[in-house]
Amino acid sequence: MPGSSERDASVASIVDAFVRARREGRALQDYPGEVPEDLETAYRCQELAIGRWPDHVGGWKVARIAPHARDQYPEERLIGPAFRRNIHFALSDTPIECPVFQGGFAAVEAELVVRIGKTSPQETRKWTIEEAAEYVGSLHVGVEIASSPLATLNQLGPGAVISDFGNNWGVIVGPEVKEWRSISQIAAQTFIDDESVGQGVASIRDGALGAVAFVLTKCAERGRRLYEGDVVSTGMITGVHDVRVGQVSRLVFEAYGEVQCRIRAEEANP
Repeated sequence: MPGSSERDASVASIVDAFVRARREGRALQDYPGEVPEDLETAYRCQELAIGRWPDHVGGWKVARIAPHARDQYPEERLIGPAFRRNIHFALSDTPIECPVFQGGFAAVEAELVVRIGKTSPQETRKWTIEEAAEYVGSLHVGVEIASSPLATLNQLGPGAVISDFGNNWGVIVGPEVKEWRSISQIAAQTFIDDESVGQGVASIRDGALGAVAFVLTKCAERGRRLYEGDVVSTGMITGVHDVRVGQVSRLVFEAYGEVQCRIRAEEANP
């Protein structure tokens, strides 16, 4: 077992490499060190990286941890920050320009996106779905742009994903679902360059609200809060769909509207 000084050095190396690569808009060829073997170390990387990033957290992405990985990473979901510069609002039919790390990992995910209606208390406890529902200001159809400088990040498992901002590089907030409290699910379909690549159904209660409850719980554990106006991208509906620079994705949500995004290469963020 490595000592605390070795673990500290490993965490610092991981954070430095990912933050530098993201700020320079370039790819990494390999994971920069040992992949975190537990949730504590992975979220420590994430917290340190957030502190070094030149933007404010404007929300969170949520993803499920695969059942086969939960022995090592024993939680149902994981989270990562969404920074304000990368939160977009689809106010028309014009595709949103979304950056990704060329040569790294890049994907689009149809998701339900919650806007938080009031600031949560800084209280460490496990939130229920019913309690989380009271903090929902509005629910929208939307998109997560998943991207990392490391093309193999997802293949390395939850520890790697958490350590690099949860593999998030954008959230698009689309049309509002005004009647969300009276419906149980929403179907979605994803197109890339007009080709259908996936479809699925999202549960309002166990999916979207369950994700919000998890974020409230996890943020409180980390001494963080959710603030009025924050967004929560609650998890993929149709799958994780790889995209390349220049491609256009259209994400269609049953009777609740659609969102379009055009993928471009990330530039340096000095």
